[in-house]
Amino acid sequence: MRKSAPLGLVAAVAVIAYAGEPDLHRDGPFWVQIEKGSAPVTPHGNIRIRTVGAVTIRGSAAGELSFELDKRAKGRDEADARRQLASYRVMTYQQGPWTYLLVQGGSEMAELKLSAPENAGQVVIETRAGAVDATQFAGLLKIESGGGRLSLDKIANDVVAKTAGGDIVIGKIGGNCHCVSGAGAIRAESIHGQAFLETGAGDITVHQVDGPARCSTNGGGIHITQAGNIVIADTAGGVIDVDYAKGMVTANNAAGGPIQVWSALGAKCESGGGGIKLTSDGGSLNASTAVGSIIARFQSQPAADSFLSTSAGDITVWIPSNLRITIRAQNASYGGPRRIVSDFPDVPVKAVGFATIAEGALNGGGPLLRIAGTGGMIYIRREQK
Repeated sequence: MRKSAPLGLVAAVAVIAYAGEPDLHRDGPFWVQIEKGSAPVTPHGNIRIRTVGAVTIRGSAAGELSFELDKRAKGRDEADARRQLASYRVMTYQQGPWTYLLVQGGSEMAELKLSAPENAGQVVIETRAGAVDATQFAGLLKIESGGGRLSLDKIANDVVAKTAGGDIVIGKIGGNCHCVSGAGAIRAESIHGQAFLETGAGDITVHQVDGPARCSTNGGGIHITQAGNIVIADTAGGVIDVDYAKGMVTANNAAGGPIQVWSALGAKCESGGGGIKLTSDGGSLNASTAVGSIIARFQSQPAADSFLSTSAGDITVWIPSNLRITIRAQNASYGGPRRIVSDFPDVPVKAVGFATIAEGALNGGGPLLRIAGTGGMIYIRREQK
């Protein structure tokens, strides 16, 4: 954003001024001064705000942008406080469809409270450092903070939000949501479009997302209750837990941690060291872990091949008796035929050298299920309906 408006392009510029100095009062260790003002906004126009501290903004039926700037300073006396607070400069102006409000100078202790037309086309907020709380807008919302918590709710359109460090709390979003935090948890209640959520450190929790979801954290868990499309989840260490996904779930836990997918069209999961539990409703199941057990369940006929592998742990597969599937299982552990247990006569177990193998076709065969284990047991179980 430009720090100053170019000459000849600005329709109107106003530096907020007062007949006298604003009132000053004490609040604990601070001297506090409040400035108020407003600026017109064209119908369905855009708003851009740039400030130094925290921002609270609410959408309203009014046709203007009104604000209240709460400035704070720790001065030796009133005169010293007034000198510090005089460094703030508040400016509003219009340029085409845009209404600008700029707060320059001063410290991050300033708090800006605003009311803006809820039908604004775009609302863009930039702050040097501070929390941002935005509610009730029909248009696009963009937020960037140098460091602070972001709270977003009742936004009917897309949201793009970034903070250098702080939690991001998302309520109801009617469009797509792209949120990034340098370090902090991300929590979302409802996203109607697609979600891209990323944090440098912290948990990501999503109650409902209707579109595709991509979640990534360098250190924390990922929890998704309901996804209406595909899910891609990556963490460097933490639990990945997906209750339901209408599409395929792709999960990667690089440093090691459990992965749980309770119901999905299919799943492709990899863990550096942790147990994996998967349930497929029509898709394939692919899972690999260096250390940990795998439990996989097919609820309906898979449409593609599947592969399950662990280097140290048990593998248990639950298969309904009416599925058409071809099974090839191999356990490289010592112990002979006892290392694989099969509930299906059509999938017999035999010893081949130092390995144990179980092969067979159920109901005439179908997509291939390959199972490879080392250091544990393989159980091929009949699902009781």
